[in-house]
Amino acid sequence: MVPGSPVILLRAGPSPLGQADNSNQQGETMLSRREWLRIAAGASASIVIKGCAPAESDASASTVANGSASTAMDAGAVAQTGELITRAVPSSGEQLPVVGLGGANTYSEAAGEEDFETIGEVLSSLVEGGGTVFDTAAGYGASEEVSGRLAQELGIADQMFWATKVNVAGRGGESADPGAAREQIERSFERLRIPVIDLIQVHNMGDPPTQLGVLQELKEAERIRYMGITTTNEGQYEALAEVMRNFPIDFIGIDYAVDNRIAEETILPLAQDEGIGVVVYLPFGRSRMWQRIGDRPVPEWAAEFDASSWAQLMLKFVIAHPAVTVATPGTSDPEHMIDNLAGGMGSLPTEEHLRRMVELVESLPVA
Repeated sequence: MVPGSPVILLRAGPSPLGQADNSNQQGETMLSRREWLRIAAGASASIVIKGCAPAESDASASTVANGSASTAMDAGAVAQTGELITRAVPSSGEQLPVVGLGGANTYSEAAGEEDFETIGEVLSSLVEGGGTVFDTAAGYGASEEVSGRLAQELGIADQMFWATKVNVAGRGGESADPGAAREQIERSFERLRIPVIDLIQVHNMGDPPTQLGVLQELKEAERIRYMGITTTNEGQYEALAEVMRNFPIDFIGIDYAVDNRIAEETILPLAQDEGIGVVVYLPFGRSRMWQRIGDRPVPEWAAEFDASSWAQLMLKFVIAHPAVTVATPGTSDPEHMIDNLAGGMGSLPTEEHLRRMVELVESLPVA
């Protein structure tokens, strides 16, 4: 064994093999989500509003257009008065709220621009709305540093479930240096300003044996509570499945959305079989869904499972899968954060609703 190499325990069985949001897309003739929420907050009768459709990076930019006051609900009011659904982490039984916050793209851009007021409002909205899970990465620019500092200043760091990622192997299948992985993780501890990180995952399937070995050492030392691995690349699903079968991981992070259901075939059932939690990235299908939705109204039947916006509808589709532990759409807008949280409250869609949602999406123009 090479000195300094991590030791990792494998699950029984054969040896294993071997993010990203998009820029904002907003039509000039459409209302923004911020404008819609302001109008909805003051509405006291039936309203018909058309909203913009920004990309995944602005996360909850959703659209409401219903002619009935009973279906055009105020998302902010729902988030303030409702209670988030929780799911158990399979390996521990710990309950986590089903909607969290992703710290990539527009969020990390705001952090990089030192827009501390906005980032602080988003983090406060997460916690005040009952959310806890914040998912970031060493590679997300200033996301770790700014979030860790502001959470401490706001006094909410202890109320959050901190998830980050490590990868010193790159995306081309290169080997990872265990020492470099440890150094990157130590920087994450410094940036987040917490003694124990709840979850660290190997980012983008980077050299799983080596980097999961480092994480296992940290878990055994009680410096991290959970470990896992991520990919948002369908081409890596086979290798991901091998890791799930052979390594004692607590979580995976994958892409899953109403228009991206490939994970339902193998990965999500396998997570249930192996007792692995699932963090969902890109629940709005990157920018695709917003482009396809355009200014279409939310279907009236979405009110049957308490969805009053497209963001809530899409989040409820994802959360309805029993393998999903938490969805973490990213946003740099506190009002979008509130709307996202409402997607984790109230009723969930039935099998018939899910069928109708898929049918609706498949009828939309291709982006």
